[in-house]
Amino acid sequence: MGRLSEAARKSIHLSSLVIPFGYRYVLGYNRHMAFILLFSALTISLVIEFNRFWQKSFRKTFYRIFGSILRRHEFKDLTGATYLLFASLLCVAFFEPRIAAASIAFLSIGDTFAALIGMNFGKRKFLGNSKTLEGSLACFVSCMIFGIWWLSSPWLAILGALAATAAELLNIALDDNITIPLTAGIVMSLVSVFI
Repeated sequence: MGRLSEAARKSIHLSSLVIPFGYRYVLGYNRHMAFILLFSALTISLVIEFNRFWQKSFRKTFYRIFGSILRRHEFKDLTGATYLLFASLLCVAFFEPRIAAASIAFLSIGDTFAALIGMNFGKRKFLGNSKTLEGSLACFVSCMIFGIWWLSSPWLAILGALAATAAELLNIALDDNITIPLTAGIVMSLVSVFI
């Protein structure tokens, strides 16, 4: 994927901040309503996904519109958007509301800054993968700044940002649209017990 396509993809990714901001400021942390809305959005997303797998004409139209921003594996797998909706649904279902919202925001912000800074300024690759030190630092700092503003505790913000960065950095089998918010949410939930 070229830099322009990745920039377009990340700008769409950043727009997913509508989920945590909507959860907090529109729904007033109404977990039930957020769950219904996210479940509906996920259902629609899955209908679209399966239609593109099964219907040739739909697939052609889908690829004409979104093909330039899809990653190679997404042509045969679910898209990152569907994974993001699934992870958001799990966060809302299982985490305290402000932690759930922060976890989803960490994905939107941290993954975006990691990719944009890493691609444009990253020089030091480490841990034997394509991720750069500069991209990982951008992920951590952006999540931490947002977390300090969003959460009541700087410790939650720092440790949540660290967890999100670790999840973004490590290459594991699960899509990072799932691992980033869930890892951050689990860590912040555990930390919140002690602070």
